[in-house]
Amino acid sequence: MMKKNVKVAKFAVCISLIGLLAACSSDVQNYGNSIKVVDVSAKELLSPYGDQNPAAEKAAKGANDFAFRLSAELVKNSGNGNFVCSPYSAWLPLAALVNATDAKNKAALLTALGASGISEADINKASSRMLYDLTNYGAIEYKGYYNPLKIANAIFVGKNVTLKKDFAQNFMDFYRGSSINVDFSSREAVDAVNRWASNNTNGLIKSVIQEFNPMTIAAIANAIYFSDGWSREFDASQTKEEAFHAPGLDTKAFFMLREGDGQIYYEDSKVQAIPLSFKHGGGLYIILPKTDGAAQLLSSMTNDYFNKIQSGSVMATGKLLLPRFSIDSTIDDLLKALVALGVPLFDEKAAPLTGGLIEEPLPVFLSDAIQKALIKVDEKGTTAAAVTVMVGATSAGPPEPTKPFEMICNKPFVFILYDYTYDGGSQILFTGIVNQP
Repeated sequence: MMKKNVKVAKFAVCISLIGLLAACSSDVQNYGNSIKVVDVSAKELLSPYGDQNPAAEKAAKGANDFAFRLSAELVKNSGNGNFVCSPYSAWLPLAALVNATDAKNKAALLTALGASGISEADINKASSRMLYDLTNYGAIEYKGYYNPLKIANAIFVGKNVTLKKDFAQNFMDFYRGSSINVDFSSREAVDAVNRWASNNTNGLIKSVIQEFNPMTIAAIANAIYFSDGWSREFDASQTKEEAFHAPGLDTKAFFMLREGDGQIYYEDSKVQAIPLSFKHGGGLYIILPKTDGAAQLLSSMTNDYFNKIQSGSVMATGKLLLPRFSIDSTIDDLLKALVALGVPLFDEKAAPLTGGLIEEPLPVFLSDAIQKALIKVDEKGTTAAAVTVMVGATSAGPPEPTKPFEMICNKPFVFILYDYTYDGGSQILFTGIVNQP
């Protein structure tokens, strides 16, 4: 495993970088100094509307399954601290890398992504449909239309290697991924990635990395920017400071109040849950455990149970007290978690990306992974952010409440940030725990 060479900054944006190096070989620098850029044009993203596609539905469901499995692995080491991650930030670049993975490891990668039994073509089409849906691709021509979620992809390619045209074409067609040539042995690569990050995050992230290992041959980058207001804002004048029962001690937090009729609410023997809707679609589910801790709840969450919570939610009268919170997490054990989920791309001996990403006969694999993530929730809305870097070397619902509910979130709780898609319903973008607001 290589030493981490990537430094990240915390902002209201999500960036994923997957750095790929060839296995140790002096030949890496001997392919000449010519610039080898693959120039491809893009097809239209695939619209999911009116076209039911079982493979795409399976991939979308699998992405949510991956979200909860990855969250469960990562939360094991979160202790009593706050926690936030962006599983989708890891899922999408790995889905793109299915196109570069050798036949021996492709099935294992698809299984890890929750897409076992579907083909490379299917995962590409599913990803394209997701991007069409999540980015409201069909509405981009309407002036004044605001989409709170923006997604961009790119691959930065070393000047001494040649990106495979098939990969470049699929990356452009289905992931809207552009190809950019850089010199990883110079400051040029750092500047290029940071410039791209700034351009695709409204200038919020200007410095993603400090340096690349000079043996790097390529880096896949994914940028997600999300910021939206509540469809129904909290009244700031009603926010009051109260006690929050954090693990091991009580602390103070500023609680926002929402009460009255017309609230969507779920309750069973394990949890209380309420979705807070955004102005432009999607929302943030707040899930308060009744007996177990928040970490235990997030670890046991599944896509089926999340669907049960959603389908079982009803219109109700009640009171919600929710603390304002701002959380950032540094996830140093992302590699370990991805390996535990069965992602096969970190095996140096197998070098599963060999032959699929670049033309040169070099063994290629992933060698490290880290994520930093952030979420801020207040009376007006939510801003969420994450940075993922992977570096390589060379329902039946409950009965309707019969009385007004009270959901007092004055102890640790779980949150799930989602947006709607045609294939997957509520597509999970961020998960997390508030132990200490």
